[in-house]
Amino acid sequence: MTRFRYRAADAHGQLREGELEAHHVDDLDLRLRRLGLDLIRATPASRTPRGGRRGVPRRELINFCFHLEQCQRAGVPILESLADMRDSTPHPVLRDTLGALVDGIQGGLSLSRALERHPALFDGVFVSLVRAGEQAGQLPTVLHALAEGLKRDDELAAFARRIAIYPAIVGTVIAAALVVALLYVVPELARLFHATGQPLPLQTRLLIGLSNLLIDHGRLLAVLALAAVAALRFALATRPDFRRWYDSAQLALPVLGEIRRKIILARFTALFAMMYGAGITIVDALAAAEGVVGNTALRAALQRIADAIGDGRRVSDAFADTPAFPPLVARMLRVGEHTGALDTALANVGYFYERDVREAIARVQASLEPALTLLLGGLLLWVMSAVLLPVYDLATRMKL
Repeated sequence: MTRFRYRAADAHGQLREGELEAHHVDDLDLRLRRLGLDLIRATPASRTPRGGRRGVPRRELINFCFHLEQCQRAGVPILESLADMRDSTPHPVLRDTLGALVDGIQGGLSLSRALERHPALFDGVFVSLVRAGEQAGQLPTVLHALAEGLKRDDELAAFARRIAIYPAIVGTVIAAALVVALLYVVPELARLFHATGQPLPLQTRLLIGLSNLLIDHGRLLAVLALAAVAALRFALATRPDFRRWYDSAQLALPVLGEIRRKIILARFTALFAMMYGAGITIVDALAAAEGVVGNTALRAALQRIADAIGDGRRVSDAFADTPAFPPLVARMLRVGEHTGALDTALANVGYFYERDVREAIARVQASLEPALTLLLGGLLLWVMSAVLLPVYDLATRMKL
């Protein structure tokens, strides 16, 4: 199938633009008519990756799972449910994807097979859970679990963003004020100080030297910074060993590294519990969960655990022998194995980690404000002393 970029008009004459997959232009025209649109112009969008574009908000996927779950529980056919969502959703990418899902199911595909054709929107974990729900006849339950999992991911992402927003704003303001001072204020003061011929204190010489460096080599420094960022990204993308070292270093950071580890473990345990509860084998659930960990060091640990379980070891023993996972995980898994409720034990681990993440982020937020205030005050004190000490020295030398 080819992805087309189209312009169409609705029943009220409003122009609509978007992208949709079709076999040819006539097929595209037919699909748009089902959406209540009249095709005006269509061009192939060959550079757009198959399966749609990324950029659909997580909340839209949560609504998708919730709507489909409620319709399934009410006995509404899957085609009618998807068509209703397609006609009511305002998001163009999701609307086009829902139209493609309707066409795929009408062509004889199951829901999981239709979702599998859109990997940019529905990852392997999502598809595997839907397939397990179809096979077990528990699709509404799986959809509910997916919606809850997406809600947890959204909450964890919001908690993680809270750490970065305040330091980013304050850091940007401090950096902008310092750059303006070094480019425009310090050079004028340097001319005044040099005109007097008096010796300057160390902090003043450092401030003037920093100003001269920024004025004379500012563009070169900016180019070097951009080159360093590009080189880092290239090395992370092409050097697996370097990427593993970088991810391990992130987890070893004080305070922030531990929070990041807990966020990853909370997401992993909740997803693992969901997949195991849906009837997916432990090895397959581990393999699917590797894609959502997002850290190569922990991903390598999961691969070793999967290999150990495949060799016949118990789940709790495999996790206990992996230093990347704390003893709490192994203890809860051991309890789950003894009671026959492994998914419940994993869900409890996920709950504990989510609570720890909330508490840790609250503590970091409470300590960031005074720390940044002290940093800003120290920086301003250094700049003021570098400027005012020569002025004070000059004033004391003047004869009245």
